[in-house]
Amino acid sequence: MRGDESELGVVLPTPPIGPLRAVARRMALALGFLLAMFLLVATDRDGYRDNADGSVSLLDALYYVTVSISTTGYGDITPVTDQARLINIVAVTPLRIAFLVVLVGTTLEVLTKRTRESIRIRSWRSRLRDHTVIVGYGTKGRAAVRALLENEREKDSIVIVDPQQSAVDEAAVDGFAGVAGDATRSDVLNRAGVATASQIIIAVQRDDTAVLVTLTARSLNPDATIVASVREAENDPLVRQSGADVVITSSEAAGRMLGVATQSPAVSALIEDFLVYGKGLDLYERGVTEEEAGGSPGDCEGMVIAVVRGGEVLAYADPRAQTLTTDDRLIIIHVPPV
Repeated sequence: MRGDESELGVVLPTPPIGPLRAVARRMALALGFLLAMFLLVATDRDGYRDNADGSVSLLDALYYVTVSISTTGYGDITPVTDQARLINIVAVTPLRIAFLVVLVGTTLEVLTKRTRESIRIRSWRSRLRDHTVIVGYGTKGRAAVRALLENEREKDSIVIVDPQQSAVDEAAVDGFAGVAGDATRSDVLNRAGVATASQIIIAVQRDDTAVLVTLTARSLNPDATIVASVREAENDPLVRQSGADVVITSSEAAGRMLGVATQSPAVSALIEDFLVYGKGLDLYERGVTEEEAGGSPGDCEGMVIAVVRGGEVLAYADPRAQTLTTDDRLIIIHVPPV
């Protein structure tokens, strides 16, 4: 695939610059060039001749600069000494060119925008490693982004993929790189760097789309952790067979929360607390230290509720979890300091 084609649909976050600020910046540059040229001519007025009266005053120098820098050049004031002509060659002419570049900067910016954006995208893609790709920037996708940011993930390590250009533009405004396109197609996921991603979150609206995106993502990256969301629990096995490591059933989870809330509002509030990082109780995962290896979860620092061994989650009371190894991972309840 050619480089220009692989960059279509990629949107990188750009710091916003207001139109008034952009115009003010260009005016300041133009005035700076004008002032620099005036100082050069004013300090060597004896090297110039006015055809009207022979001498060149400060006003004449300013007049010469304004008509010269705009390339009008009436010819009534001219450099006559070798020094004045040399200054015009090495300084005044470059300043005149720079002044014109500023004046036509908007046109040049439009002409060079695609080239500059292509260079930015290529540089961004060359640095893209171990990032997180989020497919879908709807309600679920935004919630996933917030959770990642709350867990101290950097914005430049998150890439958004969405079929709607408006959603990708919104992601760019929020500070994320985005790719517009159908995530069931491998070329779209390749533009998001799926092959080098460490995590892929699939938060699309339809379950059949989630299956296809999972299949495509897994074929491009056999090692990434893929987390997918489905609406119906009956589609959970199909998405797992397609390559997802974790499947979240959104409608069933919401229904269970509603049911729990009616029976025990306190339990529902506690579950919600777990879902919001830094609010109160937090769940996090860490490795087993050398001092903890060989012991039981009850001997570890923190409140251990499960042990992860070889990808399998062992409950706290599971006999297999009572002797820890250095390869195990601990899931712990943590209370942030007040």
